[in-house]
Amino acid sequence: MTTLPIGLDRSGATSLSAQIYYAIRDAVETGQLVAGARLPSWMDLAAQLGVSRGTVRVAYERLIDEQFAIGLGAAGTRVAERPSLPAASLSSLDASPFPDLFPEFGAVPLTFQMGVPANDAFPFKLWSRVLTRGARQAAVAPVGYPDPRGDPGLRKEIAAYLGVARGLRCQPSQVLVTSGFAGALGLAVRGLRLEGKQAWTENPGFPLTRRALDLAGMNVTAVPVDADGLDMDAGIRHAADAAVAVVTPGQQAPLGMAMSLPRRLALLDWARRNDAWVIEDDYLSELQLKGRAAPALASLDQHGRVLHIGSFSKTISPALRLGFLVVPLELAHQFGEVAACLTPAPAASTQYAVAEFLREGHYLRHLRRMKRLYASRRDGLLRCLQALESDSMKVQTTAGMAVVTWLPDSVSDVEIASQALRFGMAPAPLSPWFMHAPARQGLLLGVTNLNEQKLSADCRRLAELVRSQ
Repeated sequence: MTTLPIGLDRSGATSLSAQIYYAIRDAVETGQLVAGARLPSWMDLAAQLGVSRGTVRVAYERLIDEQFAIGLGAAGTRVAERPSLPAASLSSLDASPFPDLFPEFGAVPLTFQMGVPANDAFPFKLWSRVLTRGARQAAVAPVGYPDPRGDPGLRKEIAAYLGVARGLRCQPSQVLVTSGFAGALGLAVRGLRLEGKQAWTENPGFPLTRRALDLAGMNVTAVPVDADGLDMDAGIRHAADAAVAVVTPGQQAPLGMAMSLPRRLALLDWARRNDAWVIEDDYLSELQLKGRAAPALASLDQHGRVLHIGSFSKTISPALRLGFLVVPLELAHQFGEVAACLTPAPAASTQYAVAEFLREGHYLRHLRRMKRLYASRRDGLLRCLQALESDSMKVQTTAGMAVVTWLPDSVSDVEIASQALRFGMAPAPLSPWFMHAPARQGLLLGVTNLNEQKLSADCRRLAELVRSQ
């Protein structure tokens, strides 16, 4: 008979029977309790834990119902035979699928981490009030199916915002609210029926975009970028029959250049002539830190070939998982059907909150404050890097909310990024953004979550890690 060291929290919100159940289930799943092991009787375990026999009975019945245990009557209760997970799988179940991009989910942003807004400058009190009102509005809404394309009020506000900030004239009916950029990209692929077809992506380019297209069964061709953006001649030379090009024309991810007007017009002409599509990832374009952002590529589209994707991850919070897709007017009904059947919009309460944030002018005011803050932090980072005068870590460019640095080809940017985590820093390695060798070695240093008081020390530590390679 097995003795179980079960600790109970009698002041917690979880019931005692549930705590007993979870403790035994975890012991079974981790192999601490092997198949066939006899569990203590209800009376023995109740006496051991100081609870009623009924409490133990409820836990055991749940274990039996979920096939973690077998009740054998007078022979007692024994652990059921279950398939075991390999030890390596057990240790990696909670690991990030993209550790080079997301070191740890749900954690406080680290120094140099990309893709997250400033944690110390977010208007938490204002946002809490707005979010509370959104939750209350959702709670009293009619009990029915919400619009799978997204809340009409939010779609209206997004359309108005795009007209002012991105030069994109569209109707609310063309806007679909999605679960972030990933949800919008998946909706675009499904709505255009691109599965199995050829796609252009930028090289270097966002690794998750390439992987998403690959998971959709598409054949991905990485097209190099230059100072003007996507190299159209290279794309046509390597994959002339591509059905779609996925680009970041506002601020190329990760190098930061804006696609030139001649290159934009050439891309639109290519799409029109080849009956192809362009998916515009409007990566950070509203957060242009120097000068005025170029209008969206979709604002130049006269033939309905561009689908525009944006999100609130970099401007409000990635925890919202809220983005949007703008489709040509003639595709609005078709995409509405796809959204209704496969990818409906996220929770209504969050949509209501973001709609109010936009409608009341909070969003634009927040963006103006963040631009000033990020520009200041970027300048401080550049001063620290220049003061180091390091031949091993050279500043290449500033790219939106990051500074791009080149490293010697003899070092591993992935290894340096991994070592930096031990010191509370999370620079992103550049090499995984390249699809083909030779991949440049470099670091992407986010500017949003910098501590000015320890910035010089952080830069020196990072330079030491590079030199020690």
